[in-house]
This record gives sequence, C-alpha cells and structure tokens, in this order.
Amino acid sequence: MKATPGAGVKATPRAGVKADTWEGGKVTALLAARAIRAHRKAWTAVFAALTLTSLLLGAFGLTLASAWSAHPRVERYAGADLVVAGDQTTRFSATSLGERETVSAGLTERVRIPRTALTVVRGVPGVRAAVADVEFPVGLAGRSATGRPWEAARLAPYALRTGRAPQRADEVVTGGGAGRVGARLTLRVGGRDTAYTVVGVAHGPRTAVWFTGAEAHRLAGHPDALDAIGVVAGPGTDPEALAGRVRTALDTAGVTDVGGRADGDPATVRVLTGHGRGEAEHLDAAPARGELLAALASVAGTVVLVALLVVSSTIVQALRQRSHELGMLRAVGATPGQLRGAVGREVGRVAAWAALVGAAGAAPAYLGLRALLDARGALPTGLDLTLPAPLWTAPLATAAVTVLVARIAALIGCSGTATARPAEALRERTPGRARRITGLVLLAVGAGSAGTAALQQGATAAAAAGAAAVTMVIACAVLGPWIAEGAMRLLGAPLRRFGPGGRLAAANCAASAQRLGAAITPIVLVTAFAGVQLGGGATLTHAGDAQARQVLRADLAVHADGGLPAGAVERIRQVPGVRAATEVVPGTVLLAARRLGSPELERLPVFGVTPERLTRTLDPGLRDGDLARLRPGTVAVGADRADSLGVRPGSTVTLRFGDGQEARLRVVATYARSLALGDFLLSREELLRHTSASGTGPGTGRVLVATAPDADRKAVTKALARAVRGARVERDPAPVKGEPADRALAEVVSVAVVGAIGAFTVIAVLSTLALIAIGRRPELRLLRLAGADRGQLRRMLRLEAAATVLTGLLVGAAVAAVPLLAFSVAMAGTVPYLPPTQAAMIVAVVVATTAAGALPPVWTTLRGRYPREAAAR
Repeated sequence: MKATPGAGVKATPRAGVKADTWEGGKVTALLAARAIRAHRKAWTAVFAALTLTSLLLGAFGLTLASAWSAHPRVERYAGADLVVAGDQTTRFSATSLGERETVSAGLTERVRIPRTALTVVRGVPGVRAAVADVEFPVGLAGRSATGRPWEAARLAPYALRTGRAPQRADEVVTGGGAGRVGARLTLRVGGRDTAYTVVGVAHGPRTAVWFTGAEAHRLAGHPDALDAIGVVAGPGTDPEALAGRVRTALDTAGVTDVGGRADGDPATVRVLTGHGRGEAEHLDAAPARGELLAALASVAGTVVLVALLVVSSTIVQALRQRSHELGMLRAVGATPGQLRGAVGREVGRVAAWAALVGAAGAAPAYLGLRALLDARGALPTGLDLTLPAPLWTAPLATAAVTVLVARIAALIGCSGTATARPAEALRERTPGRARRITGLVLLAVGAGSAGTAALQQGATAAAAAGAAAVTMVIACAVLGPWIAEGAMRLLGAPLRRFGPGGRLAAANCAASAQRLGAAITPIVLVTAFAGVQLGGGATLTHAGDAQARQVLRADLAVHADGGLPAGAVERIRQVPGVRAATEVVPGTVLLAARRLGSPELERLPVFGVTPERLTRTLDPGLRDGDLARLRPGTVAVGADRADSLGVRPGSTVTLRFGDGQEARLRVVATYARSLALGDFLLSREELLRHTSASGTGPGTGRVLVATAPDADRKAVTKALARAVRGARVERDPAPVKGEPADRALAEVVSVAVVGAIGAFTVIAVLSTLALIAIGRRPELRLLRLAGADRGQLRRMLRLEAAATVLTGLLVGAAVAAVPLLAFSVAMAGTVPYLPPTQAAMIVAVVVATTAAGALPPVWTTLRGRYPREAAAR
C-alpha cells in the first residue's frame, strides 16, 4: 500500500529491512519531497500567505529599525562641535505593584537655560568659542520667519553672500532671496511693526532674519535666558572629551533649566554632540520619533497576530485535506515522530522559499511606507529616518521568524493525526469539549477587555478595545464549527426555498460545519479588525466634527501670517457691528496620571482663549461654573475629563505645559464639548506664557468675531481689514477643533494596518475556499453521477458562498461592535460610526474574494460530461 497516492513510497517495511529504516531521516525527507510535488496546488496558497507574512514583517522591521536609528537633522548647529541646551524631556514616576516606574515624554516648547551657563562654558579648557543663541517669531512680508542673533550664524555656518554684518539695532541680515542690500523691511516682532534696513544677505534659508546680538536678545523677551549655546572646540581638542568637561563644569556650577519643574523631574542641562545636536533645533523630532516607534510596534504586533491566525489557518486547512492520507500512514505503522518530521520538512521547504521571496520584497514595501509617511506629512521635517547598512538585513531575521511560525503551525495541524492510535487514525475527529470551553473563555476575556475600554480614556481605552477585538476573533476561530452549525440552523430554511440547489446547499452546510467554520474565520477576521481599526478613528472624527460645528457661533475670523499686531483684539472689538471677539490660540499640555496603577503622561491638545463674551463666539456647552472667570492660574475642564479626575469648580488640576513647567490650576467651569475644544480651556495669557513665543510674542492663533444681528457683514469685513493692518478676514470660518499632534501619523498607521489585514484576508479567504473546493471535487463528481445537473450544482455553490459571506460578515460585525461600542461610549459618548463607503468596501472585498475562491476551482469538474454519458463510458 502506498503512503502518498502517486508518490511511490511504500508504507509497510518489507521483510529483511531493518526496523530503524522508518526512523531514519531519509524516509521523512523522501515523503516530504514527494508530498510537495503531489500537493502543489494546496501548497500554493500556503506559499502566498507565507510570502506576504515575510514581506510585511520585513517591511515593518525595516521601518522600526529606521525609526530606532532616526535622529533630528543638524542644520543651524552643523558648525558647532557641541551644543548646550535645556532638557526637552519631562518625567513622571509612580509606584506600581511595589516597584517604582518612570515614564517620559518629549517637550515641544523650548526649555531655556540661564544666561550664566554661557560664562561657565566659556571658562572650560578647550573651548575656542561659545555662542549664545536665541530665536523668536518674526512676521516678514506677510509670512512667518525666525529671528536670531547674527553671531549664531557662524554655528551653521551661514556666510555672507553680499553686504556686511548688522552693527546697529535697526539693521538686519536676511536669508537668500528674502531681501536685497539697502532695502527697508517692515518686520512684525513682539506684536509691533518696525522698519529695518537690510545690510547683508547670507547663504541661509529665506525664513531667517539675523539681528545684532543685543537687539535679538531684547526682542526675544527673556534677557536672562538663552535657547542654546553653540560651542566650537579649539584645535586638537576631542569633542567628546570636551563635552565631558563641559558637563562637569555645569554640574559643579549647579546650572539647571529655567522654570519650575515637577517633583521628580530633574531640571538638567544637556550637552549634545553628533546627531544629538539636532535635538536643540527641531523640538518636534524627538517626540515624533517616540510616537512613531510606539505606533509601528503596535502595527507590527497586530500584523504578527493576524499572520499567526492566517498562516495557521491556511496550513491547518492544507493538512486537513490530507487527513486521510496522513491517517493511512499512521494506520500502517508510521510513528508520531515520523509524521511530524515529514510534515515539518514539507512545510519548512515551502516556508523557506516563501520567506526569501517575501524578504526580497520587504525593501520596496518599506520605501513605499516611507513615501506614504512623507506624503501625508506624518513626520516633522526635521526628523531624518536613517537606515544604516547592517539594519538592511532585518528582513532576513523576519524571514526566519516566518519559517518558525510555519513549522509551529504545521506541528499543530498534524498533532491530532500524529498522536492518534493507528486503529483510529482514519476516523475523522469532531471538535471536543476542551475546544468549546477554550473559545467561550476567550469570548469572556474579550468582553472583559471591552468593559475595560468603556471605563478608560485615551490610549488605554484604544489598547483595551484592540485587545478585545483580537481576543474575540481568536475565540470565533476556535468556535468556528459551532458558529457555522448555529448559522446553518437559521439559514437552512431560507436556503431550501431555492429549489434543488438550495436543498443541496443546506444539506452540505449542515453536514460540514467544521469545513464551513474554517471558511468563515478569515471573513470574521477582516470584518472585525477593519471595523475596529477604521471605526474607532471615524467615530471620534465624526463626533468631533459634529461638536465643532455646534461650538462655533462666530461669523468671521481674523488672522495674520506672522502673528497679529499688539492690541488687535481691542481694536476689533471697537469696530461697529462687532458683538464679540475672542482670540483662540492652540497648544498642548501633558497630564500626569496613573492608569491601572502605572504612571502615564498623556499629551492633549488645548486652547487658550480670551474670556470676555466668550460664549457669543464659542459655545463649549457649559455644565457648571462660569467661563468668564477664566484667568491666568485657572482652567476649564471637559465634563468627561472632570469626571475621571474627580474635579469640579473650585477644585485644582495639575498640568504640565509644553516647556515642562508644572502648574496647579483652579477649576472655574466644566463643559460638555471636549471632543472639539479639548479637555482643558486656558486663558490666552496662561498658554502663551509657556510657549516658545512667550513674553511679548504675538498670538499664533486667530480672532473669532461675532457680528450683531442687524450688522452688514460685508461692511464689517472691510472695517476689520482696515482696523488690523496686514490681517486677513475669513467669512464662514472653519470650526474650532483641537487635533492631536500625531493625527497624521495615526491615519497612516490605520491605512497600513487595514491594508495589511486586507491583503492577509484576501489570501486567507482565497486559499481556504480554494482548498475546500479542491477537496470537494470527488463529492461534486458523485453528485453529477447521482443526477444533479450543472445548474443545480452552480446554484448550490453560490448559495453556500452566500451563506459563508453572510455568516462571516454578521459575526465579524458583532465582534467589532462589542469593543467599538465600549470605545465609542468612553471616548465620544456616541454609538460607533463607520463611513458608508468604507463599510461598502469591506463587504465588496469579502464578496469578491469569496466568489473567486469558491467557484473557479471546481469549474472544470462542473464542465464534465453528463453523468449518464460518463457512466456509459
């Protein structure tokens, strides 16, 4: 008797052959080689799934490696050997489970250092020059620019193209193309317009303007503090050794950051060398790098989980089609180890080639993801994603992981047959009680995780919702046969109404619940994962947009590139027909809190506003308190956040601003529409005090204007343009809505996750249904011989595919609805929302893929001769 039909391998040892022949590696190797050739079609689906797994893991591995090695670009300090700057990281510590844990977050506003640090640095041996640097916003010809002292230009270095250096307070040097020598420029600095003479043009960016040192420090508004100190080492001085001496000198002198830090958050001064110098230039780069690493790690984890589900399902289905063949080998005397070895070698060979093909495609996929990040503006311009040559080998490591996953899945797939007694190996097993209990436990765990999401906020709620979706999808895969059996009980009667083909479909589905369950699982996977991934963001965006439209009550908005001039709000309020005017400035704060016992620093978008007649331009949905009492030292809190913090008007809230300084603020009001306005409303003065444009800096926001009911809006618009020089007046202003800093990154990550899941699902559905269809060819031939015609069989197959699609979509939607509902209620207070186009796309992909996997593989069987003719022959 042959072990593998058509393979030519004897299953029973002949007399005189040593007993250890079966135990040798040659037999298992021969079985594996013959089986690969005999089951090429079955392994094609496995090859495709493993290739995609290796490609995606390799691409995300390269992106993770690139993000890990990323660094801020060094531009303004390229000519400095080291840079002394403030610590742009804030830390929060708490005791969790008896251990002290510390978390950190990057600061996006400038942390300054005292001017005394300049004297300390200049006194260090080996320092050739120490240059103080400050920067401040400048309005230049209707656009935003940056002002700096001319002495700092040497740190780039930016050399003069024409002209000379500024020597008087009313002289400036501009970047290339921004002006010409002798021209008079009106610059808006500190909210005031002042005329300056261009005395030089430098090889620098068009957005740069250089002043004399004294004038720059005066305009910066903080004469006793510096943004950074650029240090040039003397001839023959090692920069690293010099950095150590500078660090020691600063510590000995007790130099710390400017401003009050929270307890446990040290106010140290950093000494930056190499690529680290860029951190003093691009403040958004380090926080963006951390957010990118966290997002990519989350995506990679999701891809690994989906890959495990899909690869395991595909391999198990491929081996299930050969269960009788493997059972025969077991029945004629093959040991469990021999079966595992043969299957492991067989799968290993397929996986090795698939992993190498996927690894080859990982680099183009990585470059495509990089291009998507750049195109969507998901990363700040100052962050360079580098990839050193050794890290390009990361796809080889992920290829090895792919092979390992395939081998483990193969062992799981043949474990039932390999461990069965020879007399029972040919008997088809039904799912047991242990599997049902496991599935029910996983469902309970998923429901519990969804409950956790309903009680949390922010990233914790999103993570709990994602965990609930993963757990419940795995539970549905385990409970697949019982789900299919229950679905067929409901769909059996409707199917039978479609004539003989419907009755055949109902009978086949009822008799093959385990097979149908395997087909349903990938559909459940794509519906649930895509629904949660797309629905979570869409729900927040939809609810936030609705609140933003409800919040806005203003008719006009006034803003100016480079900032509004000083006193602009007061002049706007004096314009005839203006009922109220509110300046709105965006910003961010950090909230230090404990989540499930662990410390957490949450970055939140906020607005600073002028409180006078606020509710006539903005309607936050006041719950308690009085927004008119909003002053420096006070805060208004969103109702949901107030409930989670346990605060009300009269309580205090501790926040950390973008420059790391901590403040205890008294709550004066709570409001409902926090999805639009953010969780905290501050006074304009309070927020600007902690931004890089603090002090005398102009507002970076806009002024919302509400006109009187009987006012002529066109006349008011013209009067506003005259009242505020250089301002632009918008009709029908855009709604006020706080956007998280990482929104663009989250959108790209969402696209990547859904794309990866969609690709896996297409392969999983196609491969699973194709393998099932190939295994049903003898069954279809028998039905033809029994008298069923082609039309009846086609209708049967179509109805079976429709039942599979309907069951998978409904179960997947139910699985997605549980965590989505919990997340939506916790974060938005609404029911989940998924755009109709996205929902239709999910359904269309599932329907098209199911049709392609269920029908084409059996077309040749259905095209055969009429049964009587075939029987006659």
